[in-house]
Amino acid sequence: MTHGHGYTAGTGTGPESTPAYGIPQQRQQEPELAPGPEPAKPKAGGGGRDRYLDLLRSIALVRVVVYHLFGWAWLSVLFPSMGVMFALAGSLMARSLNRPALGVIKGRLRRLLPPLWAFSAVVLVLMFAMGWNPLKDPDLGGTWWGAAKVFDYLVPFGAPPYPEHLGSESGLLESTWADQAAGPLWYLRAYLWFVIASPLLLWAFRRVPWATLLAPLLLTAVVGTGLVTIPGETGNAVSDFAVYGGCWVLGFAHHEGKLREVPRYLAVSAATVVMGFGLWWASGHLGPDGWDLNDIPLAQATWSFGIVVILLQYAPSWQELPGRLARFDKLVTLSNNRAVTIYLWHNLLIMATVPIIDQLYNLPFMESDSATALLDKADTFLMFLLIWPLIAVAILAFGWIEDIAAKRGPRLWPNGVSGGGNRRRGT
Repeated sequence: MTHGHGYTAGTGTGPESTPAYGIPQQRQQEPELAPGPEPAKPKAGGGGRDRYLDLLRSIALVRVVVYHLFGWAWLSVLFPSMGVMFALAGSLMARSLNRPALGVIKGRLRRLLPPLWAFSAVVLVLMFAMGWNPLKDPDLGGTWWGAAKVFDYLVPFGAPPYPEHLGSESGLLESTWADQAAGPLWYLRAYLWFVIASPLLLWAFRRVPWATLLAPLLLTAVVGTGLVTIPGETGNAVSDFAVYGGCWVLGFAHHEGKLREVPRYLAVSAATVVMGFGLWWASGHLGPDGWDLNDIPLAQATWSFGIVVILLQYAPSWQELPGRLARFDKLVTLSNNRAVTIYLWHNLLIMATVPIIDQLYNLPFMESDSATALLDKADTFLMFLLIWPLIAVAILAFGWIEDIAAKRGPRLWPNGVSGGGNRRRGT
C-alpha cells in the first residue's frame, strides 16, 4: 500500500535541485573532492591540515543534504554551501598549481572521474532497465548526435541527459527520480570547467587581482539578470561559472595571502555592503520558492561572495578542532575523505527512503486512520533519520573508489583512526 510520500523536497529550479542552471587522508594527505581544502600553513615545530577549512566543508555537505531533503529556502541564505565549497576548491587548486598545470588538471580528473563513473553506471543501468532509450528521446532530437550527450556521464563537460519522467508514481521510485538523481551533477560540470580555467585565472589574478576577483560578479550582472540571454545548456554553464567564479577566485586570494593584506574592518565592511546588495536584489526578484537564492543568480553570487570573504577573513589556523568541536573530529574527517561520494549519492538516497518508509504502512498496528495520519505527518522527519545510515552504506559500498582514484590503498571507513584506535597525525 503506497501513500503520498513522493519525494518533492528540493525540486526547485536552482542549481542545488536540478541541473538548470577531502578531510585529510591520514591528516597529511590531500583530499580529492572538488571542494577540497588547502593544507594548513606549516607552523613552527609541526605541520598538518587546516581543520577550520575541513569543518567548513563538512558543514556545507550537511547543509546540502538537509536542503535537498526539506527544501527550506532560508538555508540558501543561512549558509551558501556551494559558494563555500567552490572557494575551498579554488584555494586547493591554487596550491596545486605550484606544479605543472597539465599534470595538476590530469590529476584532478583522475581523482574525480572514477567516483562519477560508479554513480553513472548505477543511474544509467536503472534508466535503461526502466525503458529509457536516448535514441528515441524527443528531448535529444532522436539522433545519434543527441544520444552522444550520454558521454557527459563519463566526463561532465556538459549536463548529462535524462528523461524528466521515467517509470510511474506507483513504482519504487517516483517518476521524476532520474531528474532528482542527476540534478547534483551540475556541480561536477562547473568544477571541471573551473579546473581547466584555473591556470589562466591564477595567472590573471597574480597580475590584476582586483579585476580578476570582481569580473565574475560583473559577468553575473550581465548573464544572470536577463540583460544578455545565452540559450540552452551553454547559458546554464556560463551562468554557473559566473555565479561561483568570484568564490573560486576568493580561494586563490586566501591561498596567496591577499585577503590578509586587506584590513579586516575594511574587508568585512565591503563584504557586508555586497551582501546587503544581494538581499536587496533578491527582495525584488523572488523566484517560485521565495527567498531561495538558488533561483536568483545575482543575489546568489553577491551573498555567497560576501559570506566567503568573512569566513576566510576570520579563518583561524586549526591543527585540531578546538573545545567542544573536537567531539566531531571523526565525522569531519570521514565526510572530507568521502565528500565526492556523499555529494554524488545523497539525492538518490533521499528518494530511496520513500519506499522504505512506505513499508511501515503494512505493519499491523498501522491500519487505523489515526496511525496513518501520524505517519503521513512524520514522513519527512523519518526521511531525515534514514538518510544518514543510507549515506553510511554508500560510503562503505562506493567510497573506497575515491582512494583508488587517488592512488591510495582502499579503506572502508576513513575517519582518521588507525586500526589500533589511535589517531594518525600528519607530519
